[in-house]
Formats: sequence, C-alpha cells, structure tokens
Amino acid sequence: MTKRSMRLRAATVVAFLPLLLLPASIQAQDAKPKYSANVPPSIQTPDIVETRIGTLRFFDGLPDDETVKKVYDNLDFGRGVEAFLTGMPAASLYGVCEGMSEVGVKRNREIGITEDLMDARSLFLTPNSTTVYVIMCLDLNEGPMVLDVPTGVLGPIQDAYFRFVSDVGLTGPDQGKGGKYLLVPPGYAGALPKDGYFITHTRTNNHVAFYRAFVQNGDIASAVRNVKDNARMYSLAEAATPPEQKFVNISGVQFNTIHANDFHFYEELDAAVQAEPADFVDAETVGLFASIGIKKGKPFAPDARMKAILVDAVAVANATARAIVFASRNEATKFYPDRQWFSVFAGVSHEFAHGAERVLDARTLFHYYATGVTPAMAVAKPGTGSAYAIAARDSQGRYLDGGKTYRITLPAPIPAGNFWSFTVYDGQTRSMLETDQKLAGLDSTLPAVKANADGSVTVWFGPKAPAGQEGNWVQTTPGKGWNSLLRLYAPLEPWFDRSWKPDDFELVE
Repeated sequence: MTKRSMRLRAATVVAFLPLLLLPASIQAQDAKPKYSANVPPSIQTPDIVETRIGTLRFFDGLPDDETVKKVYDNLDFGRGVEAFLTGMPAASLYGVCEGMSEVGVKRNREIGITEDLMDARSLFLTPNSTTVYVIMCLDLNEGPMVLDVPTGVLGPIQDAYFRFVSDVGLTGPDQGKGGKYLLVPPGYAGALPKDGYFITHTRTNNHVAFYRAFVQNGDIASAVRNVKDNARMYSLAEAATPPEQKFVNISGVQFNTIHANDFHFYEELDAAVQAEPADFVDAETVGLFASIGIKKGKPFAPDARMKAILVDAVAVANATARAIVFASRNEATKFYPDRQWFSVFAGVSHEFAHGAERVLDARTLFHYYATGVTPAMAVAKPGTGSAYAIAARDSQGRYLDGGKTYRITLPAPIPAGNFWSFTVYDGQTRSMLETDQKLAGLDSTLPAVKANADGSVTVWFGPKAPAGQEGNWVQTTPGKGWNSLLRLYAPLEPWFDRSWKPDDFELVE
C-alpha cells in the first residue's frame, strides 16, 4: 500500500468516526424499520402549523400545552356559538312564556289577549297591529291539558323547541268552526276520551298556543267578545266542570318576550332544558348543550374561563344571526331576483327541511326574526292563510334609515283575498318600531288608506308625512334602522306564481 493510499484510508476513517460514535438509537432512526409504511403527508401533522387561532406546535404529532389550551378554548367558543344558533327556538319559547308570566299570564291558568290590539310597548318578535292576539302557555307536567278554541281564529300550538304541534282555527282540524284540543304529555299512560277532542301527543312539557282573532269592519270589541265567550284552558281532570277562565289584557303593557342576546341567553336555554324530558331534542343537540355545561339535572355553573368564552361566543353568534337575517347569502330567501323582498322560510318546509337536508341558516333566520312555525305559512294555498314578505333595504340595497323618507307602490290588483298590511319593525328588537303611531303600520281595511287611479296603492315611510299623504303614511324614527313586513291575508294565485311583484322601497330625495 502506497503512502498516498494510506493517507486516504486514514482520512476516510476520521471523516466517518463521528457517525460510528453516534448512539445506536439515533442510527436506528435513519434506518427504515423492517415493517415500514408508505405514510402520505396528508395524514401527518407538521411540528408547526399556522392557523386563525395562532401557531400550533407539536412534537411528532403530540400537541404542546399552549396548543392544547388554544384548541380547547376554540372548541368551547365554537360550541357556544352553535348552542346559541341551535338553542334559539327553545330560548325563544321560554322567553315568550316567562314574559307572559311576568304580566300575570301564568302557565295553565290565564289567557292573554290584546283587547286593544298590539303596539310597540310590548316586545314580541314581529307581531302585527291589525288582529287581536290570544296567547296562552301550557305546562303538561300537570297532565293533559284542554284548549277550547273559538270560531274563526287562526294560529298554531308550538312545543318547547318551537316545533309545530297543531294548527287551530281556520287551518286546523276544526276548520274555523271551533273545538276542543287535547294535548297529551310525553309518556302519559292514563285514560283518554274516545271522542269530542282533537288529540295531540307531544314530545315536550311546555307549549305556547297563540292565535289571531280577526277584526271585521273595525269592530275590535266583537272579536274580543267571541274569544272571551268561547276560549278556555283547563286540565283534562277538570273537563267535567272547567273553572272560570281568567283573561289578562296585555294591550299597551310594557314587557318583554324576546330571548336575550348576551350571556343570559345560556341561562334561558338552561331553564328550558331543565323543564323538559332529557330527550326533548335529538341526542346530537343534547350533546351540544351539555358540552357547554347545560345538562338536564345539573346546575349550569361555568367557571370564570368558560363564562368569558361564552360571553364572547354569544356576541359572535348574535352577529351571525343578524347577518343571516339581514344579509343572507342564500339566494333562495329572495322572492324575486330583481327585488329586495325575502322570506322567513327560504324555500324550505316548516321543519326547515329541503329534501334530506336540515337547512340550518333557514332555521336561524326564522327563529331570530319571528315566531309561530306552521305548515300553513311555509306551504300556503291560494285563498287561505297568510303570506309574508320582508324588506330591510331600499331599491339600491341600502339599509332602511328611519331618518329618511321612502315610498313604495303595490301594483293593482293586490292579491289578497281578505286584506293586506304593512308593519314596521325595529332593527334591534325585531319588535314594533317605537313611534307616535300606535299601529306601527297600516292596512287596507283603514278608511284613510287611498288607492291611486289605477287601483295601485302608494305608501310613504318616514319621520313626517308628505303633504296630502297622511292616510298612506307610516312613521319611522330618525337614528333607527327599520324593516317592514308585507302581509297578504288569504293570498291569491298571482302571489304564488310571482306574476305580481311589489315595488321596492324608493328613497325620496
């Protein structure tokens, strides 16, 4: 061996000496195991991941302490948002019955009635000011309950998750002739009458029944009298000798029936859950509520960390609901491609279903803006029920401003078999806009409402009536956003085939 060869061999040994001195465990890492897989990158987790909640760090897929904290905070936040959006129907019905109870309309006892119609002093989601409202809350923990319904009314019975139970009156099984409705609680095994009642077995304990008594020829007193003479609520055990029915006039009373938009919402939801069977909603929803601490038979007592997260979550959830209602990204909500009018049902059934899909944003849209789920609203037939169209923007897509003046024309003939109405609502509360006008709107039964020469009707909205238009004017409030519901009672075929289109609100400069 030459000297040169010896020097090369010595240099090679020196170069590889550090590798020979490495621990056997490190050498093993570089060598493929005998049983090795071809692991695709898509199932691996990098050591560092940048996300919308910050940098997430891992040791070979194992999250460090800071990452664990971030993701659990995010998980609880997300579930808090979803609990608001999903739990809204339950909190809404609870809010109605709690509000009614505070003004003396107790569950299973009194019946509330607007003897002088509804006005802005009472906070309800999008009520009208043209019909007499009759509202009662029932708790089937006391056993089956009977409702005696008068003739000629219209409305639904709703369960504790604001689901449809039955219509009463014109679209119900009594077909407007009046009758006795018997609500049977979950798990009830007692005897029931064989005839004389429209019997409904329900999934929940708490319910609200509300219907409208229509005013004919401006005679509110007759509509009220028909209700007071015939409406009753009592237990099945009292059916042989029902007690005297007490009514509470809620017209002009200041009270609130609308669910909260802050942390108190979760307390309302918890109260609703505690009052019902554990399975009053599906298992997935039970699990969602439980994941933020709302669980049947358990106190809702979030610690400081969880409460702070829920305070944040409900703020985002409330903003989400408002975006879904007033800036929907679902084209199915629009009645017409070239108009601002939209629907609370967004092309879905009264169960917010479209085929096999539960359309979640449609459910949020309805329950944040309105109450009273019934097939009669979602699938109305010409000449029956009611049709509803909402507008919150003018013809240029700008939100309606209470400090500005707008006009809108309903082309002739207006497709309403009975009558039509406009009502204005507060952008904040979704209840009637507070103004100096009691009705917060107008309707076609009012003598002061005048048609144009061609039979169309132009209505003006603004802080002050244009000269000569006082009878066709709806007052709005400077500094307030507002929206309006156009109601058609007994809508006719041109409404359904869309051959009739109301104008948009036009800003009057």
